[in-house]
Amino acid sequence: LEGFLSFCCAIKRLEENEIKCLTAEIEHLKNFGCLGVSPSLEGLRDENAKLKYRLNFLRKSLQEERSKPVRSMININSCLQEIFGAAIQAAYPDLENPPLVVTPSQQPKFGDYQCNSAMGITQILLKTTEQKVSPREIAEKISKNIPANDCIEKVEIAGPGFINVHLRKDFVSKQLSSLLVNGVQPPALGKRKKVVVDFSSPNIAKEMHVGHLRSTIIGDSMCRLFEFAGYDVLRLNHLGDWGTQFGMLIAHLQDKFPDYLTISPPIGDLQAFYKESKRRFDTEEEFKKRAYQCVVMLQSKNPDFIKAWNLICDVSRKEFQKIYTCLDITLTERGESYYQEMMKDIVQEFEDKGFVQVDDGRKIVFVPGCSVPLTIMKSDGGYTYDTSDLAALRHRLCEEKADIIIYVVDSGQSVHLQTVFAAGQMIGWYDPKVTRVAHAAFGVVLGEDKKKFKTRSGDTVRLIDLLEEGLKRAMDKLKDKERDKVLSEEELRAAQTSVAFGCIKYADLSHNRLNDYVFSFDKMLDDRGNTAAYLLYAFTRIRAIARLASIDEEMLQKAAREEVLILDHEKEWKLGKCLLRFPEIVQKILEDLLLHTLCDYLYELATTFTEFYDNCYCVEKDRQSGQIVKVNMWRLLLCEATAAVMAKGFDILGIKPVQRM
Repeated sequence: LEGFLSFCCAIKRLEENEIKCLTAEIEHLKNFGCLGVSPSLEGLRDENAKLKYRLNFLRKSLQEERSKPVRSMININSCLQEIFGAAIQAAYPDLENPPLVVTPSQQPKFGDYQCNSAMGITQILLKTTEQKVSPREIAEKISKNIPANDCIEKVEIAGPGFINVHLRKDFVSKQLSSLLVNGVQPPALGKRKKVVVDFSSPNIAKEMHVGHLRSTIIGDSMCRLFEFAGYDVLRLNHLGDWGTQFGMLIAHLQDKFPDYLTISPPIGDLQAFYKESKRRFDTEEEFKKRAYQCVVMLQSKNPDFIKAWNLICDVSRKEFQKIYTCLDITLTERGESYYQEMMKDIVQEFEDKGFVQVDDGRKIVFVPGCSVPLTIMKSDGGYTYDTSDLAALRHRLCEEKADIIIYVVDSGQSVHLQTVFAAGQMIGWYDPKVTRVAHAAFGVVLGEDKKKFKTRSGDTVRLIDLLEEGLKRAMDKLKDKERDKVLSEEELRAAQTSVAFGCIKYADLSHNRLNDYVFSFDKMLDDRGNTAAYLLYAFTRIRAIARLASIDEEMLQKAAREEVLILDHEKEWKLGKCLLRFPEIVQKILEDLLLHTLCDYLYELATTFTEFYDNCYCVEKDRQSGQIVKVNMWRLLLCEATAAVMAKGFDILGIKPVQRM
C-alpha cells in the first residue's frame, strides 16, 4: 500500500485532495490490518482511471472491514439488566425510569445474581400514586413478567423482595467454551471510538521522579484497556518542552559548550546542568538578561537557538526513553511546543466571541461556575499554560475528532483542568453529552513514614533509581526462594524483570487512584495476599498443570471445541461464574476508570481457582507409582480458561507474566 502511494505521488496524475484521501484510507487500513488485494485492472485505459479505481477499492475494503462482526464476550450482568428491565416495563408500563439493580450474589444460597429493584419501586409508587405496595408483591409481579431467555434457570423471591437468580449451567458452560475457542474478548460496546489519553508528561531538562510514576503507569493501563475494547487510542505525552526556562538553559549551553552548533555537546547529567543554569539565573544579573534575550530568539525561531533547544530536548528524551523501555510503555510526543502556533488563534477566538476581559494588561477569561479565571495572554504579550492547555484541548477535539479524552494528571490540577474543560464547553468546542472529557485524578506516593516519598537526604526519588532498586530486590527475593538453582540464567532474568516491574505497577494500580498510597518494596514483593508476586506465581502454577500432564496446546484446543464443560461440583460452578464476570469488570472500568477493580477481580479469580484446584482433581495419579491414571479434561479446560483471563488482565495492567518462575 505504501509503495502504491509513492507511485501515485511520483506520476502526479491525481489531484492533491485525492492523494490526501488515499493517504487517509491507507492509514485506516493499516489500523484495521486490512491488506486486501485488488481485482485485475485490465480494461482501464489510463493510469489516472486505474488510480481512481484503486482508491474506490480501498474505500470499499475499509467499509467491509468496519462492517465485519467483532467478537465479544457476553456481559451477564448487562444481559440480566436487559431481561429485568423488560420485566419491570411489562409489569409497570407507566413507571418512568424505574430503578434497575442487578448484582452478583454474595452467597451461593442466594443464587448467582440478585435483582434488588422491588424496594426502590415501592418508594416510587408511594410518592407518585400514594399506593402502598409491599416489595415482595412487586418482586412477584416482576418475576411473572420475565421474558423467555437463554440464561436464567429459575428465580426465587427472598426476604422483603429480593429476586434471587439462578443461571442455567448449559448457558455458563457454552460461554466458557466460547472463551476457550475464541479467546478472551471485550464486551460488546457499540461503535469504534477515538480515544486520546494524556499521561506521563515530564518536563524537559528535569529527570523523571517518583511523582511521574503514577501518571505513567495509570495512563498506560488505561490505554491498554481502551485498546482491548477495540477503540482507536492516541497515547499522548504532553512534555513540558517550552517556556522561559529554556532561555537560561540555552545561555548556559552557549557558555559551557560554545562549539555546540558544530560539535554535539557531551551533556552527561542534564539535572546538574539545569541546576547550574538556575543558580546562575538567580545570582548573575548579566546572565539573567541574556537568558531573557535567548527566550526572545527562541520564540522568533532563530535557527541557532532552535538547534540549541533541540539538543537539550534530545538529551532528556533519551533519559525518558530508558524509563519507558523498562516499563514497556509507548507514547506519541506532543509537548507544549507543538501547540505554540495555535495559541494566537485561541486568543482571537475567545476575543471574537466576547469572552475576554483585560485586567492590568492581561487577557483573562472568566468561566461560569469556576472561581479562578484563565489567563490566555500575559501583559507582555506572552502565552501561558492556560493558553497551551486550551490549544491542546481544541486540537484533540476539532482536529483529532476524539470521542473520549482522558487527562491522567495528579489531583492538584483538578481546579485548573475543570476550568479548561468548562471553557471548551462555553466556547462550543464540545457537548459533554456527546464527547467525554475527563480528568483521571490520582493521589501522591507516600513513603512508609506516611509522608511524601523522599530519599534520606530529603530529595525527590529519581524514577530510574527506583526501578533499579526494584530489580535488585526482585533478584534477592528469587534467590531467597532458591529459584536460581532451578531456572536457567535467561529464565531467571525474565522472572526478575517480570516481578520487579510487575510489582511496582500492581502496587500502584491495586490502590484506588484517587487515594494516596504508601510505597513499600517489602509489601509489593510479598508472595502472599493481593500482590503481583502472588498472582504471577499463581499464573505460572496454573500454566504448569497441563504441561506436567503432557497435554499440549493443540490437544487443549481440540478439547475446547469438542468437550462439554461439566460444572457439577460447587467449586467448578463458582470458578466458571467468576471467569465470566470478566467482561462486566472491563465495562465497569471503562465507565469509572478505576483500575483497582481489575486487580481485586484477578486476586478473587486466583483465590477461587485455588479453592477449585484443592477440591477438584484435574490430573489423577497412582499413589504408589505417581503415574498419571486419568486426566479430567474439562477441569484442565477450566485451568486454561483461568490462565487466559489472568493473562489478559495482566496485559491490561502492563504486567508481563513468565512461563516459569
